[in-house]
Amino acid sequence: MSKQTSADSRMIQSIFQLVLVSLLVIGSARWILDELKSNKSRIFQLYGFRQKQAVFVTKEDQIDDSCNVFEGKWVWDNVSYPLYTEKSCPYLVKQTTCQRNGRPDSSYQNWRWQPSSCDLPRFDALKLLDVLRDKRLMFIGDSVQRSTFESMICMVQSVIPDNKKSFHRIPPMKIFKAEEYNVSIEYYWAPFIVESISDHATNHTVHKRLVNLDAIEKHSKSWEGVDVLVFESYVWWMHQPKINATCGDTSKVQEYNVTTAYKIALETWAKWLETKINPVKQRVFFTSMSPTHLWSWEWNPGSDGTCYNELYPIDKPSYWGTGSNQDIMKIVGDVLSRVGDKVTLLNITQLSEYRKDGHTTVYGERRGKLLTKEQRADPKNYGDCIHWCLPGVPDTWNEILYAYLLRSHRNNF
Repeated sequence: MSKQTSADSRMIQSIFQLVLVSLLVIGSARWILDELKSNKSRIFQLYGFRQKQAVFVTKEDQIDDSCNVFEGKWVWDNVSYPLYTEKSCPYLVKQTTCQRNGRPDSSYQNWRWQPSSCDLPRFDALKLLDVLRDKRLMFIGDSVQRSTFESMICMVQSVIPDNKKSFHRIPPMKIFKAEEYNVSIEYYWAPFIVESISDHATNHTVHKRLVNLDAIEKHSKSWEGVDVLVFESYVWWMHQPKINATCGDTSKVQEYNVTTAYKIALETWAKWLETKINPVKQRVFFTSMSPTHLWSWEWNPGSDGTCYNELYPIDKPSYWGTGSNQDIMKIVGDVLSRVGDKVTLLNITQLSEYRKDGHTTVYGERRGKLLTKEQRADPKNYGDCIHWCLPGVPDTWNEILYAYLLRSHRNNF
């Protein structure tokens, strides 16, 4: 009887020790997991890295294929917007920092685009970084596209530790890197997409323009192999109704109608796409024209101003100003229809047409310098109704791009 009791006692003691060890292991594991969930944990402080969260694409993240995110209206939202501030983002150039440059109002930062038949997913920087893990995202175009690039890095950079991000200028490129995710967000200066005498990132002529309509190789070698490409080209074409260009023989310069030249250039780009882009591994987007708001009589008949001192969006359904060329829009539609699913059109023109209040006007730069007091007093001649303040309208363009990338990720991109 005593032997049985002794055996039972040893068994109970062994079970107790096993339970105790199990509890210690579980407790330690829970402590480690709790530590890993906190970016302030001693583990992160010691090794200098943050949690890399998994992507969970929920129903709220998914835009249905049938939803047209480009139809809708601007709604006032001073709770969720802006998504960042001028002070929080060190990567903004003086051309877009309207508040810093003296703009007295800030309401242009608080409008949210609301599609009519669906909701855009709330922007999540960590989720985007994980969707783009080990990938390159490149914006190609002019200074409007450069603002879109700056908008994107401002939207993501705040979640990245200072020692885990970098920014480099390597003309004609700017490169932002999020090291933990091996993500590169880049900008490439190519105002006409094809080659031109304006291809130097800083030393380029504005008035004398010469475009090589069938040449793209000098640019495209920097685009090959990039995972996500976002192209844009419009305002540089619209300086005059005609443009000097070459096609075939570079020694023969001719004067082309802008629409004719634009069509040839876009077809050159489309041919490059068809031979160099693998739609299984790469995504290509083309952003439609960014509208200008040069003449206030278009939305306010009888007036004689510009977009200067405009504080509210245009509240006219389907408003379309003369700053957006419908012939160019048709060319874009025709060319993109021929390349099929290799390119996704980001048709931001109509939604941006309403935003006469979002331009830099006299609170930006002119030829690399902030406007003088005298120039600011003459907004009709010196106001900029082409470029946009940041935070502002380009953030919405990036929210739409983000929605498309989430949908692609859901489809195993």
